[in-house]
Amino acid sequence: MLIEFFFTLRRYGLKVSLRELLDLLGALKARLVFADIQQFYYLARLCMVKDEAQYDKFDRAFADYFEGVESLDLFGDEIPEDWLRREIFRQFSDEEKKQIEAMGSLEELMKTLRERLEEQKGRHQGGNKWIGTGGTSPFGAYGYNPSGVRIGQDGNRQFSAAKVWDKREFQDLASDVELGTRNIKVALRKLRQFARSGAELELDMHGTIEATSKNAGYLDIRMLPERHNAIKVLMLFDVGGSMDGHIQQVEELFSAVHTEFKHLEYFYFHNCVYEGVWKNNRRRHEETIPVWDLIHKFGRDYKLILVGDATMGPYEITYPGGSVEHWNEEAGAVWLQRLLHHFNKAVWLNPQPESYWRYYQSIGILHDIMDKRMFPLTIKGLDDAIKTLL
Repeated sequence: MLIEFFFTLRRYGLKVSLRELLDLLGALKARLVFADIQQFYYLARLCMVKDEAQYDKFDRAFADYFEGVESLDLFGDEIPEDWLRREIFRQFSDEEKKQIEAMGSLEELMKTLRERLEEQKGRHQGGNKWIGTGGTSPFGAYGYNPSGVRIGQDGNRQFSAAKVWDKREFQDLASDVELGTRNIKVALRKLRQFARSGAELELDMHGTIEATSKNAGYLDIRMLPERHNAIKVLMLFDVGGSMDGHIQQVEELFSAVHTEFKHLEYFYFHNCVYEGVWKNNRRRHEETIPVWDLIHKFGRDYKLILVGDATMGPYEITYPGGSVEHWNEEAGAVWLQRLLHHFNKAVWLNPQPESYWRYYQSIGILHDIMDKRMFPLTIKGLDDAIKTLL
């Protein structure tokens, strides 16, 4: 039972094992769900998927196995949003409804839908054939058809669609896309480590339950030192110039790290790190903080994360006086080496798409200085960076 479903998940790249399959079969045997495809979907996802980044792959595999629509992504580049925009609300008489006939099986519906996608070139409204709104076509939203395919509609109206294919909720969690704040938080949690320290106490729930059970049911409260986040993070953000095009990504990263880490210090630089960084961009020239202070103040146990697109003239990295803002007595590469010598665990996160890296000599230089520890600002890139920092 469900062996082919298991292999379909594998074919879509999900890392599922027989253990997960047996868990799902056990849940079905216990009748946690029965004769409800939507409840089965959530149960199967709960049992088979251990990483949120795999949700989109699971959705596509599930649709392939149970619906037979492997190659059809209605919300990719194939259907413009304005085709499904609601502009009219049409009322159908009982006589009109009786005249509308079903097109046949789900297979025939999906085959016809593929044909419509290939043929249709523009928006349609109120019709009986094309993908659109407010009509009697089997494909679209806000119309009427007793056995059509509902696309893009917000909620049910007739409760009779043969196929409901709404926008995939987890497409942005795929491992090769750029990050959003939620995605970053999910990835950063892998870096969090806790240690028992300090005098403050917290309830030891597991110990209390065990002690109470051994004490014939009489409550025996156990306490233990409060857990503190043991990870210390020092982040240096490139600001200005070409980084203006990556503001949203960096802001999302900045927001996420503030939430996830108690021990976080951050500073700014421009293009390459030189002898000084700053905390306040408006007073960057008056309140510069020497990089030597960072090295002396923050211990080797801090994880160093540099964030920047590494896009600049090569001389800005390799030559004294290369900075475009001031005269630097020593090359940026020298200061980077000093930081890397002090902080044993360091990575560079680059919001520039990795496919562009080979076109910039400066990225190649910094990639080498970082000893190949430069990663793209995607879920996979952040995951790889975290593994390097651990």
